[in-house]
Amino acid sequence: MDLADFHIIDCHIHPALDEQTELNWFGASGTIEQQIDELRRAGISRACGAVIQRLDPTSFAPIRRLNDLALALRDRFPEFYVPGINVHPRFPDESCAEIERCCGGAGVRWVGELVGYLMGYGTEYASPAALAIMRAAAAHRAVVNLHCFELDTVAALCAAVPDLSVVLAHPGVGREEILARLRLVAATPNLYLDISGSGIDRYGILRLAVSLAGSGKLLFGTDYPINNPAVYVHGALQENLAAADLQALFRRNYLRLTGL
Repeated sequence: MDLADFHIIDCHIHPALDEQTELNWFGASGTIEQQIDELRRAGISRACGAVIQRLDPTSFAPIRRLNDLALALRDRFPEFYVPGINVHPRFPDESCAEIERCCGGAGVRWVGELVGYLMGYGTEYASPAALAIMRAAAAHRAVVNLHCFELDTVAALCAAVPDLSVVLAHPGVGREEILARLRLVAATPNLYLDISGSGIDRYGILRLAVSLAGSGKLLFGTDYPINNPAVYVHGALQENLAAADLQALFRRNYLRLTGL
């Protein structure tokens, strides 16, 4: 199969828009035009994700700034970039209001990737404050993409807000960790997995994921600019999945969950 056969949507990027939001470990990512060109060169047609930075905020203002950057980027490149927004359980009322502003008023359908360890709230995804925010997201039919390796927390969130679609970022690192995450995705009706981050280099992981959880539970993501997006595109193609499974991974699952 050829790249021309697919319209690939990357559900997990973090645009680098200034020094604070630059995540490339080994150099600057360049202008946003250069970043989009890099993603397109890898075969990606559209990309989604939050603008993030390392924070320990004392007010919601820095979170709102990141969301404003994402909305402005969507307005500049509406055919390519789909915004993801940030929320913060330290500020539940402001976060719920932000979901209303962005998802209710601005048509956003993606929350995250939420990266608690980077933004000052660790793994607080199922606390009472966090669950209030998650319920607000579910009320607007927004999808929540989160970084969490504590599977008990992920399971608790999914059980507490069963009408929320949760996309777990990253397959994991070690074999047993990967298997545990795939089994949880398979067993949890409202939980999905994006393939960004570590794990995709383990050959056969996508065939196993399809076998355990079904291709309808997988979304394509790269975590660009931390990772090379072409690795994920060609890694997925190399596993010789059925064309329907690849279409589900590359595009259809994202469109079905977001309704875009």
